[in-house]
Amino acid sequence: MRFLYFINILFLFVPFISYSQNSAAIFAPDSIKRTIEATEIPSNLKIDGKLEEEWKLAKPATQFFQVEPYQGKTLNFDTEIRVLYNKQFLYISAFNKDSLGKKSLRVPDFRRDFSSRSHDHFGFSIDGFNDKRNAMVMVTNPYSTQRDLLTFDDVLFDLDWDGLWRVRTHRTDSGWVAEFAIPWQTLRYPRTDSTNQSWGINFFRNRRYSNEYSSWNPFPRAFSPSRMDYAGTLIGIKPPPPSPNIRIQPYLLVSTKNSNGSEIGDHTSTEVKPGGEIKWAINPNTVLDMTFNTDFAQADVDRQVNNITRFGIFFPERRQFFLENASLFGVGQAPNDDLSGGSMRIQPFFSRRIGLDDSGNPIPIDAGARMVYRSLKRNAGGIVMRQRGTDGSPLTHYAIGRYVENIGKQNRLGGLFTMKQTESLHDTSSGYTNWVGAADGFFRINESASFNFMVMGSASGRSNDQGFAAYAQYFRRTNRLISWWTQSIVTQNFNPEVGFVSRNDVIATTPGFFFQDRGAWMPKWLRGFEPGLMIEMYHRATTGELIEFQFNSNPIWLNLQNGGFFGILINPTFQRLGDTDERPLDITITNGVYKYVRSSFYSSTDPSRKFTVQLNGETGGYYGGKLHFLEFFSRYSPLPHLAFTFRYQANFFRNVGSENFSDDVQLYTIDGRVALNPRLQLIGFYQKNTLGNRDTWNVRLSWEFKPLSFLFLVYNNRAYTGTKNPVERQYEQNVIGKITFLKQF
Repeated sequence: MRFLYFINILFLFVPFISYSQNSAAIFAPDSIKRTIEATEIPSNLKIDGKLEEEWKLAKPATQFFQVEPYQGKTLNFDTEIRVLYNKQFLYISAFNKDSLGKKSLRVPDFRRDFSSRSHDHFGFSIDGFNDKRNAMVMVTNPYSTQRDLLTFDDVLFDLDWDGLWRVRTHRTDSGWVAEFAIPWQTLRYPRTDSTNQSWGINFFRNRRYSNEYSSWNPFPRAFSPSRMDYAGTLIGIKPPPPSPNIRIQPYLLVSTKNSNGSEIGDHTSTEVKPGGEIKWAINPNTVLDMTFNTDFAQADVDRQVNNITRFGIFFPERRQFFLENASLFGVGQAPNDDLSGGSMRIQPFFSRRIGLDDSGNPIPIDAGARMVYRSLKRNAGGIVMRQRGTDGSPLTHYAIGRYVENIGKQNRLGGLFTMKQTESLHDTSSGYTNWVGAADGFFRINESASFNFMVMGSASGRSNDQGFAAYAQYFRRTNRLISWWTQSIVTQNFNPEVGFVSRNDVIATTPGFFFQDRGAWMPKWLRGFEPGLMIEMYHRATTGELIEFQFNSNPIWLNLQNGGFFGILINPTFQRLGDTDERPLDITITNGVYKYVRSSFYSSTDPSRKFTVQLNGETGGYYGGKLHFLEFFSRYSPLPHLAFTFRYQANFFRNVGSENFSDDVQLYTIDGRVALNPRLQLIGFYQKNTLGNRDTWNVRLSWEFKPLSFLFLVYNNRAYTGTKNPVERQYEQNVIGKITFLKQF
């Protein structure tokens, strides 16, 4: 152990040696913003990625700023952008220059909301209110695949927001062209007396072949292009006055379900189901969304995960209605899966509690509505939902309210409440109401540092139990150092039934830091040396005794110039188990203190290449025995139209617990994607899990025949070994056809 600590300390001192060689630093936003002027045209453009004569009318903007790998250095390949507009659309074009032409392009697949780390891409952030806080971000790769999101203060992100806009691209021997058409109705901007408006805007590009990232208006590499106080200005536009617009999206679904097995029964059923959603932009600040007879058959299904921890797994939301504006309602500790809260997660509202049971099976939703208001001074929103009563689930009503007051340039205070009202079920259980109230705040101390907090309380009409939870965090990000200190508490009876908490009766202390060294001592193939330390310390809230301590150190973490990485982690661990503590996989482990060291490594080749591999491993002690973990992932994309992945995960238990539990738990996953273009794709995956002998198939044909209008054909197959008879298999098959049509008025 002393040797391990010595090695950690030795590596952590290395960045200080080359600290003075890091010339790039955090700089403040320029008081004089770069401007790009839009040119008005009388007619609509044909969007085909080929820039016609009208584009010559617009003044080009060039001279992008290098963000990565050498902040502020001269770019190898510049980008030329132009902006046009008429009464219906805002048009943006980009010529992404490249002397290698088509040979340099990296596009692994046509997945919407693709990984920005793996693809060549060009995009822009638009701040229609010019408040330097909010932005719509739209991105494309060289094959017209779309990625879009909403951002707030470069802290909160609605990654799964899907806006109505079009893009087409064209690839040449001297670079690639992107041509965007964004309806004014998709954009949000104020109603003003002035004819002309000025908006915040920034453009950005990643040339993936050299992994060179650039932006039109400069910002430090520690930030992202959605940090709108670093944006430039779009001038000369005359958007039509914003008016209430309505977007309807009805659907029709036909499904057949077949079940076979003594435990689930032998039966076949067919269902025809209509429903839909309505979006009404009442004014530039207020949007009302309504849903009726809601169905999410087209949503990605949850993948199987073998949980070897003592705590519940957090499955992300995948349903589009709940994903939109999720950042306003989904506040809490570690809402974006960062490392600064350790394994703690506290969210007073978690939308998966609506319309899904604990196993992820859907429960019918009769109707629901969401209203969101955003302005320079405040944000507010509300959600109401009615979940249908079934044989196994009572009729339930939900209400969620959120209010945020903006203070100064980038500070805010807010509050949130949730209510779950459950009716009685077949006279076997009485109804009750669960309440949660929360207050939170975010303060940007300067360009690099921020402080945020939240306090929460819960109460239930089913009992007299009342609970409390809170957290506070200081976070600092610069080009050279990322550091934080997070303090959390959850009492024994805190129960957010419309939220999520990873563990109760705990006081958590989780400080940590990462160095980001870019010293001149590095070879050309190495972009950054980023060692770090993360401490997780947990005390029982009721007694104050130490129940868990993890010294998570990564003395070696290398980020390669091509986007690959390699890292080694060493984690000395202390665990104290009591009568009320859960056991992993229900393994019999006696009460007491357990001390062990676990070591792991993470590695990846260039994720943008046609063939890429990741290999992760972990080994060491585990509750009196040993646990070895191995994960292998590979993806082969001979063409952007074809992508195939294989993932293998295995846990090898050896003499764990009081009964010397030894077993191998393995999970195999195969994914495939065949795409004629980004709008017509056949997607499927297969999973084999040795735990419970589970087999899962999912195949989905998706055709976007008009922007955000879809035809889906879905096949699901699930087979598993029953709990009563360890030999008999249970089978479930679903065949689903669904068509959705979007019309905007």
